Amino acid sequence: MSGQALGDLKVLDLTWYVTGPFCTKMLADFGAQVLKVERPNGGDPARRLGPFPKDAPHPEKSGLFFFLNCNKQGITLDLKSDVGKKIFLDLVKDADLLVESFSPGVMEALGFGYEALTKTNPGLVMASISNFGQTGPYRDYRATDLILTAMGNEMYSHGLPDLPPLKNPLTRDLIGMGATAAAGVMAAVYAAKWKGISQYLDISIMETLLAGVDYRMACLVAFQYSGRVNTRMPFGGGVAVGPMPCKDGYVEIVAGVANFSKLIEMIGDESLKDPEFLEPDIFIRKPERLEQFNAIWYDWLARHTKKELDKIFTDMKLQASPYATPEEVMKDPHFTARECFIEVDHPVMGRVKTLGRPFIMEKTPWQFRMPAPLLGQHNDEVYGRLGYSGEDLVMLRQRGII
Repeated sequence: MSGQALGDLKVLDLTWYVTGPFCTKMLADFGAQVLKVERPNGGDPARRLGPFPKDAPHPEKSGLFFFLNCNKQGITLDLKSDVGKKIFLDLVKDADLLVESFSPGVMEALGFGYEALTKTNPGLVMASISNFGQTGPYRDYRATDLILTAMGNEMYSHGLPDLPPLKNPLTRDLIGMGATAAAGVMAAVYAAKWKGISQYLDISIMETLLAGVDYRMACLVAFQYSGRVNTRMPFGGGVAVGPMPCKDGYVEIVAGVANFSKLIEMIGDESLKDPEFLEPDIFIRKPERLEQFNAIWYDWLARHTKKELDKIFTDMKLQASPYATPEEVMKDPHFTARECFIEVDHPVMGRVKTLGRPFIMEKTPWQFRMPAPLLGQHNDEVYGRLGYSGEDLVMLRQRGII
């Protein structure tokens, strides 16, 4: 319908917080007609999570909710009421895909299990996203990003050896799992549309974390094949490897002993030109040599800015990258030239600068069609299409059904 890749895909979105909404956002960004269904009283809890403009909490100003729900329409509906159930089944009739992230068993308790819904729409694809899946001993356990990361081995190998383990920042893992879920549901949609096979997807956030393409997978594979347990490394444990302080911040450097001759040339200190520095295992055999190098190395770094070091390492064909602040990323000329960020209007927040397309598609590209919906913003439009009059909607609002 929109000329985008997924323009003919109709999605019912019963997800909240982070993972599910990011899954459906990936679909909406490339044209899918995503209808977000929220509770009449309060809506998605992510509306109450920051960041907020000027740190002033407001249910229509959550930066997290905005990011996760752009390009979606939004309605409110009480799925526990008899009238709400009837309305929901009317919506299901026209959907290709339903994605939900309630606790396991909730949809069945409401009468909306997959078998029941396929009686209304035999071609429906349905995906349930939960912490540990719809079956198994952990099925009903609650979890946060911290708990999931700790259970999945990621934290065991992150941080300093003499301090408690560290998790990845904010909701990085939950967003990553949303992208994995989007790939899964699109595979199922493909099977339904092109092979006539409709099906139910049981998506466990924990299991997608275990199989995620990051350090966690490397640790688990290493243990599986060799029995090796990756331990936390001390800060600065390598030679010219890792985050290094400089004049105005930090630079991530990947040089090491394999490039030591280039480092010596780059630093230009006469005392480092002693041939002994280039001998194999010199820093293991003579730790005092490592101390000597580090003293010169950190002093040299402290006299250069991030920008200067970036150019020096690039000219030497060595890997290094400045640790950019959010402001530096937003103003970076490369990202600006490729239009990675866009400015959009929101009816409550006003003018907002946000992330643009994740990648470029030549003929069916990403489009920003609408900001994240206000709570119940599209009630009149959506329910009007189902045949409900203005008087009906007033009654439904008064009864708390929408």
